[in-house]
Amino acid sequence: MVIKPKIRGFICTNAHPVGCQAHVNEQIAYVKANASSSTAGPKNVLVIGASTGYGLASRITSAFGYNAKTLGIFFEKPPTEKKTASAGWYNTAGFQQAADEAGIYAKSINGDAFSHEVKAQAIEAIKADMGKIDLVVYSLASPRRTDPDTGEVYASTLKPIGQSVTTKNLNTSKRIIDEVSVEAANEAEIQGTIDVMGGADWELWMNALKEADVLAQGVKTVAYTYIGKELTWPIYGKATIGKAKEDLDRAASAINASTAALNGQANVTSLNAVVTQASSAIPIMPLYISAMFKVMKADGTYEGCIEQIDNLFKENIYNEAPRLDEAGRFSQNYKELEDSVQQRVTDIWNTVDTDTIDELTDYVGYHAEFLKLFGFGVDGVDYDADVSPEVTINHLL
Repeated sequence: MVIKPKIRGFICTNAHPVGCQAHVNEQIAYVKANASSSTAGPKNVLVIGASTGYGLASRITSAFGYNAKTLGIFFEKPPTEKKTASAGWYNTAGFQQAADEAGIYAKSINGDAFSHEVKAQAIEAIKADMGKIDLVVYSLASPRRTDPDTGEVYASTLKPIGQSVTTKNLNTSKRIIDEVSVEAANEAEIQGTIDVMGGADWELWMNALKEADVLAQGVKTVAYTYIGKELTWPIYGKATIGKAKEDLDRAASAINASTAALNGQANVTSLNAVVTQASSAIPIMPLYISAMFKVMKADGTYEGCIEQIDNLFKENIYNEAPRLDEAGRFSQNYKELEDSVQQRVTDIWNTVDTDTIDELTDYVGYHAEFLKLFGFGVDGVDYDADVSPEVTINHLL
């Protein structure tokens, strides 16, 4: 079939297998071109949430920057004869092909990472093939989570806390600047978001791995967060998602305590805003990121997922003098949070309207990045070619 993007609201409902593979190959090429001569790095890596965004970038960096074995966990939709797979499925297929060609061990599990069953599958694979895990990356993004013990289903929400918020917004469906109003969350919604997006499952993973004796001495683990600044705080940093991300800090402390005998190290990592499937759904973020693109690209400081994660490994995870913020998190967002950057983004925010979107922001760049998430708009891909959506993933457990 000839596959063209099908966009509905803030999501794309299909994906291009060849485009996703090409996008993965671009990221692999970046990591290989910037490979460090340092011997410090991971050898056996578990990536929980490995098929898109920062998780995929972490897997690529581990494998092609450090020749590490990787086990990736994700929950993606496989293709049928008439329907494409999800982008994460095609991303993983592309990664798998490249890893096989390079002779790098890579296996994957497609299932509910929140479940005990998937944790047990992962442990079995680790024991069979990998030995002890020395890096665990936790990068899950999900709207809901089923408690593996009680069966209760928790749901997350994108709402402010304390009072409702009305703010400027870039309506990507209509390509206009308008306003969006979001009502304040109640206590149940706040707690539900913490239960889904907080640190509880990260802890469960680390406890299960420790009890199974598959964690190496000196094991490192990271979970990713976005903190932002004043512009995004009302619906992000100081909102329900922010409360969930604060729970990651609590979990990091608990994991450090539980892995003390192994000299383990757990760190939350603050990253820059980037275009992801998750961020595109959050009010404020499309306009904020479009303005940020304009400023940081002009400065030559903008970094996408693969650039940030490649630098995270070098500057923080495997650096004896990591850059930490006031909460003790790895700080990989320092370029975005510079006062001069934030002031110029705020100036754009305050003045942009529908007629000046392209002049004042880089919405064109934002939209291009959004399409690339699904394998569209990647250089060198013939989007008029007839391609099969049926792509398999080898070594899928």
